[in-house]
Amino acid sequence: MNVNKVILMGNLTRDPEVRALPSGAPVATLGLATNRFWTDKNTGQKQKETEFHNVVVFGRQAEIAKQYLAKGRPVFIEGRLRTRSWQGQDGTQKYKTEVVAERFQLGPRGGASYNDNQNFSGKSQNTEAKEELEVIEYPEDTEDISPENIPF
Repeated sequence: MNVNKVILMGNLTRDPEVRALPSGAPVATLGLATNRFWTDKNTGQKQKETEFHNVVVFGRQAEIAKQYLAKGRPVFIEGRLRTRSWQGQDGTQKYKTEVVAERFQLGPRGGASYNDNQNFSGKSQNTEAKEELEVIEYPEDTEDISPENIPF
């Protein structure tokens, strides 16, 4: 059995960029930052590590991402990893690994972010109120788009 599943929750590092494939289908690229927090066992100091991810969204979801997502907004993404390769202008083989989003949930408005002292809604962990996030799913009938057709 094989599994290629990615689940990320973080903040967008830039506004979505939407382009069209040769077929005319829209494709959006997103930058996502996720943080990892831990306490160093030797020093007792709180530590933070940020990881940056390239995310690609196809079809109607690309249009929705462009309309509703913006730099700094929190977002929850489910998808799969894909590595593309191409020949660079200097003749070397280039590679890029990215997350192909199959569904995403929009985070709350108002610039709330997730960190070790807050939950995803931006409220303290002791608060009972929870916000519902809209789920946007990748359409099952959408054709699989080959990496060489992506214009970036």
